[in-house]
Amino acid sequence: MEPTIGLTFRPQLPPEELQAVVVAADAAAVDELWLWEDCFLEGGLTSAVAALAWSTRLRVAVGVLPVPMRNPALAAMEAATVARLFPGRFVLGLGHGVQDWMRQIGAGVESPMTLLREHTTAVRDLLAGRTVDVEGHYVRLEKVELDWPPPELRELLLAGRGPKTVRLAGEIADGLVLDGEGTLDDVRLARDLVDEARAASGRPGRARIVAYTSVDTRTDDLAGRVAELVKAVSAAGADTVVLEAPEDAPDPGPIIEALGALGDSD
Repeated sequence: MEPTIGLTFRPQLPPEELQAVVVAADAAAVDELWLWEDCFLEGGLTSAVAALAWSTRLRVAVGVLPVPMRNPALAAMEAATVARLFPGRFVLGLGHGVQDWMRQIGAGVESPMTLLREHTTAVRDLLAGRTVDVEGHYVRLEKVELDWPPPELRELLLAGRGPKTVRLAGEIADGLVLDGEGTLDDVRLARDLVDEARAASGRPGRARIVAYTSVDTRTDDLAGRVAELVKAVSAAGADTVVLEAPEDAPDPGPIIEALGALGDSD
């Protein structure tokens, strides 16, 4: 099966450059645009809504929202609103957040794993239209139910590379987001761990693995390099390959052009 191809808009770019990237990606038939929240750059959900409004067919993913920054009821309310406004085109990812940043804003916790499990479970259940009544270690909700749950949310994903987080993604989420700092062996291991955890929890189907993949946009034959990377990362077990320009040259324009060239050659 052919992998889904994604593209990042790095938050190192100013928000006012997002529209041009969205329009170009939409025209080049890129499958997905991936955004994320890094402190203290850009809001993931606000950027996602703008990107969805500026595009006609592009799926937009937030990969990821740091869970310590939001009450799960608020996260679910916002995600439900976006999913209803743009049916079938919004993907939500949740993650631990960078712990130094979380402590910097007074949101650090003793057990990020416990928080991620409790938060994700609550958000998942709220988005499914359930009434959530929970007294967890970190998450406390009393008979909370969304008035406007989405008819469908495309996916709820978790991000992480540690084995505990990877297994949690297989157990309670629809898939896993891997950042661009790993290797092909990390992708292979994550595939095995996610599949094992999903099977052990009795959940049907295959979890999606999304692998951010750094591309040096200053290389010769960029289209050829992109094709090689997509093939290699997909063969390692990723269902979605998200191409990412380097932090010191964050413009994704050359990647969009390379993907357009590959499409023209098909």
